[in-house]
Formats: sequence, structure tokens, C-alpha cells
Amino acid sequence: MRAGQWFALSVGLLVIVAVVGTIASVVALGRLANARVQLADRLDPGAIAAADLKGAVVDQETGIRGYALAAQPQFLAPYDRGRAEAADAARRLRALAGSEALRPLRGRLEEVLARARDWQTRYAEPAKRQLAAGAVLARRPESIAAGKRRFDAFRVAFTAFTTPLDSARLAARARLDDSAATVQRWVIGTGIVILLTVIAAALILRNVLVQPLLRLAARVRGVASGSFSEPVAGSGAREVVELGQDVDAMRGRIVAELDALRVVEQDLQRSNQELEQFAYVASHDLQEPLRKVASFSQLLQQRYGGRLDERADQYIAFAVDGARRMQTLINDLLAFSRVGRLEQPHGDVDCKELVERVRADLATAIEESGATIEAGPLPTVHGDAGLLRIVFQNLIGNAIKFRGEAPPEVRVGATRDGEWWAFRCEDNGIGIDPEYADRIFVIFQRLHSRATYEGTGIGLAMCRKIVEYHGGRMWLDAEHRSGSAFCFTLRARPEDP
Repeated sequence: MRAGQWFALSVGLLVIVAVVGTIASVVALGRLANARVQLADRLDPGAIAAADLKGAVVDQETGIRGYALAAQPQFLAPYDRGRAEAADAARRLRALAGSEALRPLRGRLEEVLARARDWQTRYAEPAKRQLAAGAVLARRPESIAAGKRRFDAFRVAFTAFTTPLDSARLAARARLDDSAATVQRWVIGTGIVILLTVIAAALILRNVLVQPLLRLAARVRGVASGSFSEPVAGSGAREVVELGQDVDAMRGRIVAELDALRVVEQDLQRSNQELEQFAYVASHDLQEPLRKVASFSQLLQQRYGGRLDERADQYIAFAVDGARRMQTLINDLLAFSRVGRLEQPHGDVDCKELVERVRADLATAIEESGATIEAGPLPTVHGDAGLLRIVFQNLIGNAIKFRGEAPPEVRVGATRDGEWWAFRCEDNGIGIDPEYADRIFVIFQRLHSRATYEGTGIGLAMCRKIVEYHGGRMWLDAEHRSGSAFCFTLRARPEDP
């Protein structure tokens, strides 16, 4: 299954357990509330009212008996008070008799009240009137015995009423205790089941998602560290399996590309070897005959210049100039091919000092053109001082060479941009059309004829190659209008703020 399905299953189990536990707890709480209402609001008040009724009737009987013995009116106080209390207790019992708990005892309650009225109307009240009139009939044993029989009938009826009432109270209390225990069991059981379900869901998610992802991540790190031969396979949830398949497919493509790169690397090594051989031939075998051609052409020009016709002098001049340009071109091509191949130890390079050395190298051109070189605060970078000197020399030299009518003005500066130094060299020369912004960095590409401006067309291509060799990039600021502006970046030293 997918991870979402495992998650839905876990959540579904939790929801089912929670719903069942909630419903059962609500039902148990309903039973608990009902049992409490029956006991606390019906049965217990009924028992209290019955006890009050019995006490009130007993007080009446006590009052009548004391009055009959002592013939003193003050002994009737319990009787009068008992009548009022009995009436109140009877009213409360009749009110409670309409409830479900006491409805089965309504007949017995009426029997109790009837026996109480019978004792009161047929013995207590007549005896009270006779005693008040001074008669002795109320004191006769047969009269007292008759009253006792009627009171005993009340006692029997009262016992018949209170016995099932007490049983109902005990049953209600038992139901209350049982309901409370049921609620407690459901709450504890639901909590335990939810806890176990959460633990089970966590274990399921751990086994089908977390652990498979950790194993897959370990295999991916192995691939990232270079162990491309080990297959990457996922297990567990379907997403993890599909992710493992995708990563393994990517690993297969990387292996295929690495194989292709090895082939290309071998071809590149072979090409570099051939280039080194060519550089050796160009620097030794080609330079020697070229120097002879240039030397003898110059000797021929010096010895026979003006002694032949004008066309012969022109041909000799062409030969001398061609040999000189060929020698310059070969030297520039060799310098271009050596960038990044003949690596020199890198160190801290003070760019401000480099610009001053370039200013000294170009002193003659600066003096002849009336150029001014302004250099702002320049940083110290880590690199090859000889190669970086070539960059500044080409940029400043081009600014002097491709000048307009006004004296050349060259400004060199640098600003910090995160981990990089952004250099800028701008001038007031003839400028470059933005459409040639990329073409000028291609080797042997020229925008002007050799008759107009000297050069081999390698300078800017070499500058970009040197900057890229140091990890930066170089471009022409196409938005600069009054002249040209070349920008390049070099990585700042870690210790620089």
C-alpha cells in the first residue's frame, strides 16, 4: 500500500476506537445519570418522606397515649405537630409516587395512608374528644386495645410499603455503582486501546515508511559518494519503492554517462597529448624555419631595399610582415594553449600592485596616447599572478589601442559581491556594439581589419579563459555606452571580511 493508505488505515483505526469508546461511554454515563436520578431524586426522598410519615404518626400515637394517661392538654402537642408533619410527608410521598421508581408502590402507599387515617379518625380523634369531655371511655382497656390494633395495622402496611422501597433503593445503588464501574472501565479501556493503536500506527509507519526511507537514504548517499555499482532498491510503502526505482534509474543513467565520460576523457587526454605535441612542434620545429624566413627576409630587405624595382620592395615587405605576424600568432597561440595546462603554484595576488606593474609595462603607450589610468581600491585574491597580470594588461592595453579622438581614460575598480570580487575595467574608447558581446571572446575573432588595429584576436579569448580557470566569469557590459566596460569575477579569500 501507499504511505497515504497506511496513514488512512491508522487514522481510521483511531477514529473507530474513539467513536466506539465515546458511544459506549455516553451510554454508560446515561445509565449512571439515570441511576443517580432514580436513587437521589426519587427513592431516597421517598424513604425520607416515609420515615417522616412514620415518625409523625408515632408522635400522634404518643401524644394521644400521654393525654389519655395524664389527662393534661399539653400532652396533645406531639399529636397536633404529628398531624401537620404527617400531612406534609403524605403530600411528598404522593408527589413522588408518580415517578417511575415509586409507581409500583403507589397502592401500598395508599394503604399506609388509609391505615393512618383509619387510626386517626376511628380512634385518635374520638379518644381526644372523649378525654376532653371528661369521659373515661378512652382509658378503657378495650378502647386502648382497639386503637393498638388499628395502629398495628398501620405498622404492617407501612412495613409492606418500606420493604420493597428499601429493596428498590439497594437495587438502584447497585445499578449506580455498576454504571460508575462501567464508565470507568470504558474510559480506561478506550484510553488503553487508543494508546495501543497509536503505538501500532507508529510501528507501522516506522516499518513501512521511516525505516525504508532511512535505508534508501543510506543507499543514495552511497551512490552520491561514488559507489555506482550498488543497485538502489526501496522497500515498504509503494512511494518508497517507486522512489527507489527512480533513484536506481537515475543511477543507471549516471553510470551510462560516466562510461561515456570515460570514453570522452580518454579522447580528451589523447587530444591533449596531441596538443602538447603540437605545442612542442610549434615552439621548436616551426619556430626555427620561421625565424630563418624572417631573418633572411629582413636581410634581403636591408641589402636590396631600393636596388630593385618598387614591386620587388613591396613583395619583400609583405614577406617580412607575414613572417613577423606568423611568429606573433604562434607565440600567442602557444600562450593560449598553456592557460590552465601548465599550472603554476597559486598564492596571494595584490591586484593593486598588478595594475601598477601593467602601468609600468605600458608606460610608452600611455605616454604616446596621453592616457590616464585610474585604479580604485583593489583587493588581494588567491591565484596565478602571471595569468592575472595578462588579464589586466590586455584590458588596459585594449582600452589604449581602441581609443577615440579624446585621450584614453581607463578606470579599474572592484566591489564585494558575497563570496566574489566583481572587477570592472571601463574606458572612453570607440566602444563595442552589444550584438558582438559574445563574439569578441572567441579566439581569432576580430571586429576591425589588421590595417586599422594591430593584433591577432586572441587577447580577450585568453582573458576569459584565465578568469574561468580561476573559477570566475567574464562579460561585456552591454549597457555601457560611452566606451567599453569589461567585467569579471574572482573568488574572495575566506579570511577576507
